[in-house]
Amino acid sequence: MAKLLIVESPAKAKTIGKYLGRGYKVTASMGHVRDLPASALGIDVEHGYAPKYVTIKGKQKLVGELRAEAKKADAVLLATDPDREGEAISWHLAQLLGLDPAAPNRVTFDEITKKGVQEGMAHPRAIDMDLFHAQQARRELDRLVGYKLSPFLWRKVRRGLSAGRVQSVAVRIIRDRELEIENFKPEEYWNLDASLCPQGGKKADVFAARLTATADGKKLEVHDEVTARRIERALDGAVYTVSRVETGKRRRVPAPPFITSTLQQEASRRFGFSATRTMRAAQTLYEGVDIAGYGTLGLITYMRTDSLRVSEEAVGAARQYIGARWGERYVCKGQRRWKSRSATAAQDAHEAIRPSVPALTPDEAEKSISGDIARLYRLVWSRFMASQMADCELDTMAVDVDAAGYRFHASGYRVAFEGFTALYEEATDEKQKKETALPLLVPGQVLDLKKLTAEQKFTQPPPLYTEATLIHALEENGIGRPSTYAPTITTIIDRGYVEREQKKLKTTPLGQAVNQVMLEQFPDIVDVTFSADMEKKLDVVENGDADWADTVDGFYKGLAQSLEKAEENMKDRRVKVADIPTDEVCPQCGKPMVIKSGRYGKFVACSGFPACRYSHPLVKDTGGKCPQCGGKMLLRKSAKGRVYYGCGNYPDCKFMTWDEPTPEPCPQCGGTLFKHRGQLVCLKEGCGFAKPVEKKSE
Repeated sequence: MAKLLIVESPAKAKTIGKYLGRGYKVTASMGHVRDLPASALGIDVEHGYAPKYVTIKGKQKLVGELRAEAKKADAVLLATDPDREGEAISWHLAQLLGLDPAAPNRVTFDEITKKGVQEGMAHPRAIDMDLFHAQQARRELDRLVGYKLSPFLWRKVRRGLSAGRVQSVAVRIIRDRELEIENFKPEEYWNLDASLCPQGGKKADVFAARLTATADGKKLEVHDEVTARRIERALDGAVYTVSRVETGKRRRVPAPPFITSTLQQEASRRFGFSATRTMRAAQTLYEGVDIAGYGTLGLITYMRTDSLRVSEEAVGAARQYIGARWGERYVCKGQRRWKSRSATAAQDAHEAIRPSVPALTPDEAEKSISGDIARLYRLVWSRFMASQMADCELDTMAVDVDAAGYRFHASGYRVAFEGFTALYEEATDEKQKKETALPLLVPGQVLDLKKLTAEQKFTQPPPLYTEATLIHALEENGIGRPSTYAPTITTIIDRGYVEREQKKLKTTPLGQAVNQVMLEQFPDIVDVTFSADMEKKLDVVENGDADWADTVDGFYKGLAQSLEKAEENMKDRRVKVADIPTDEVCPQCGKPMVIKSGRYGKFVACSGFPACRYSHPLVKDTGGKCPQCGGKMLLRKSAKGRVYYGCGNYPDCKFMTWDEPTPEPCPQCGGTLFKHRGQLVCLKEGCGFAKPVEKKSE
């Protein structure tokens, strides 16, 4: 009989099956097969926190099929993902199939290529019980928080709410930033900029210099218009003389290859991808796709990693390609090594995220793939290749210019050698100041003043979080792990605690109310330092240096005490979620209408409730026009929360579509153009205009 190899997903099973060939049957567990029960705590807190695992609802038939296959097989190998969750799935499969966890029946693949599969199959091992215990501890901690605190929130705020060990901290971080912005007091300042040019110079030689100090080098800041105008008058008719010129060379070093968090951040900045969307595409790339000339191939290494380590073989393949494509000068000289910020011993078992076959270029891959997975592959490939390329070399110049007792400063650069920037530059959350090359200048040189401007400015508060910057904050503070960032963000949005406005994350009135209760009654749960320490304790369990049950016990005792105090503190108190006022007036009683949050999302209701029960769905005008009657196209949500667009004249006009209206008018009939499968199309009957969506530069 064939050997049975069990992985998580059918896509991964298909790819690995092609490499193993006859003698193996590869099948999928479809993720986790057992978990704590959905309708009970499932943890015996009185007897060592023993978990009660049950087969997940709907998985009974699959488990039966796996048992039947296992009985027929000569041997059973467990090849789930190489991380905590994967190890836990393998342990549960071993329990269900009667396998010995200490036997060498566990294999892992860091990349789903022929070589990667052969390497994994050649080194079977026992199930890593430390890794499993770390997952079990994490699962119990999350269950204890959710199961114990959620009913408290139901009674004190609203039914159906939930608390979470990581999600509650994430909401607090977002809310703290909002409060920081609300309490921010802008301070006035003035920039004085001089447009200067060498005498007799050309238009291209004009450069900008900013007032920074007095001529004797004392730092100067201008905070009011009176001072700014006084300096302007002092500079009227002044001679501008170069007092210092400093030239030098600077190197820009490429960013390291991606880890999970940096991949999510970069995909958010460049493409506007949510963390979930990024990980979905990455999972597909890891598990395997059909590539012309290669067959079924996993295009990237395992995508849940904190490690920046890269194999010598991959480095050699990358450098060979770089030398052939750009020339030897573009190849990095010597070894580049990056220090991983928080990778544990187990997490460092994986490499950084890189292409599994560096020689497979995005252009070649895109003959077989498209959409999100093509964009993400190009990003991973370019970042990895750039990490093995030579530094970018810059010629720099810094200049001080003195006039009437004041000093202006200018700096600039020109690229002497592009190095890795020939391929890739990291995106940034904020626009970077563009430096430009300065003309050739020497000390003592007199310059012509073309223009002197004084501009009023105000200090700005920090920006609201985006998914990219929130992931960075979670990572910086040691909260959660790579695998938790995407589901955490999805959860706080789905729960209605946070909403996404364009790319910005903002708490809702519901999120603010729950956060306030958590801050007052369960400060440890939403404390950033406490949460980070808990993650470190889980890492200690993973490394085999602490008992998982003791770790859970230490946390639970504090939680139980906090819950007891909270029940007493809020014995006769219930928190009201603030309604959002609108300009609308109730057509039935004349009272103001407000936006409320319910179990199925937001809606508009009369503030006179319960005396007046008038309400209607919350809709948003998209600015588009209905192609059937010309009415307003409104953004609506289905019962399951899916966005669609419908005519505002409903029910007289029943037009609706999943396609998003755009502000761009149809050049043929003047109607609204809708986004449909990569095109802008006119849906007006008889028109038929269509054109491709213009791609934004990345």
